Amino acid sequence: MSFRKEIKFKLSLSEHFEIRKELLLKGMKSFFPLRNINSLYFDNKDYKLFEDSEEGIVPRKKIRVRWYDDNAKFKKETKISSIEGRFKYTEDLPSIKNINQVHKLNFFDNYYGLLNPVLSVNYEREYFKLDKLRITFDKNIKYNFFKSKSKIFKSDQETVMEIKTPIDYSDDYIRRFINIPSSRFSKYSRGVLYLKSISKS
Repeated sequence: MSFRKEIKFKLSLSEHFEIRKELLLKGMKSFFPLRNINSLYFDNKDYKLFEDSEEGIVPRKKIRVRWYDDNAKFKKETKISSIEGRFKYTEDLPSIKNINQVHKLNFFDNYYGLLNPVLSVNYEREYFKLDKLRITFDKNIKYNFFKSKSKIFKSDQETVMEIKTPIDYSDDYIRRFINIPSSRFSKYSRGVLYLKSISKS
């Protein structure tokens, strides 16, 4: 198990392109092609995973199934935030062949109990490296409540840049390249809050 440091920066679309341009001038290089990411998040009937994320409780989990572009290779990802840091377990789902099967999935967690699909998220991701930093840019983020009969759909007007490093890298090292305030950006939490507000309006 290897812990990692994840730092997020919430950006407007204009800030997104400006900072991306600045980092390219500093030597940032693409190391993987842009791809479209789909995530289906799971929660219990009380939205306990969402509540723990909002309150910043540790340890806490996010559980999702992820697939890329139109590739029918599905993975279950469990992201754990603890006092020591963050880490992720990834599990292939070879028996799942299509999206219809994904939508019928549920999981059991020893702490949270029975988990069912709650929120689907789709976005574009670019992958870069700068010195020892791994940098991703996510934009065109879209949210949809999984069981919404009205197919409520929300596009996020903001984007997110994320820096990943080993846990022992200092914040001072990161600020050598990126010296702007970081911010919280949970796609699952943002999606639930956006769509709940639309449902009440």
